[in-house]
Amino acid sequence: MRGSAALIATGLLALAGPAGAQAVDVWGGGLASACSTAAQGGSSSFRDEQVCTQSIETEQLVPLDRAGTYVNRGIIKLHGKRYAEALADFNTAIRYKSDLAEAYVNRAAARIGLRQFKESLSDIDNALILNVKEPEKAYYNRAVAHEYLDDEKDAWLDYNKALQLAPDWPLVKQQLARFTVSHPLDALPTVSPPTEPHR
Repeated sequence: MRGSAALIATGLLALAGPAGAQAVDVWGGGLASACSTAAQGGSSSFRDEQVCTQSIETEQLVPLDRAGTYVNRGIIKLHGKRYAEALADFNTAIRYKSDLAEAYVNRAAARIGLRQFKESLSDIDNALILNVKEPEKAYYNRAVAHEYLDDEKDAWLDYNKALQLAPDWPLVKQQLARFTVSHPLDALPTVSPPTEPHR
């Protein structure tokens, strides 16, 4: 529209690791608890993944803890950038507990890693509706997906929402610094969104 301003994002900011890894607390000791601790600690080790698998196969878990253990094993796979395998675990977690917000936000992260940006948006929306524990990560991931879908306005809005929720988060500030307001008749540079979502 002539005379109106446009938001544009410039430059490439390389990000490390997958987005939105939000572990599920499983208490009471045992393998499921150890799996939870490993996921929260950022592990990507096969040994920790096997602890989660052993819990799933041998421990008597209530549906929430079983779903949480699938989420936590998926997070370990996310940390290892094995997005398709992580996606399968998040799908299983949702089958056990369809209202587990962390399963959706992490499934969105796996989908972003698989470049399934449109599909990730509904998962992030579900996570926010279900009151995910760290909504700033959900907004950040949704911003990344919007950027890849060439929707700079919604990306900018979501980065700003993430910053409102986590004002000291330097990564969000770095992302917002890439945005400028430009007249639409100016030559627009190529937008290069982040290569990977945030962990």
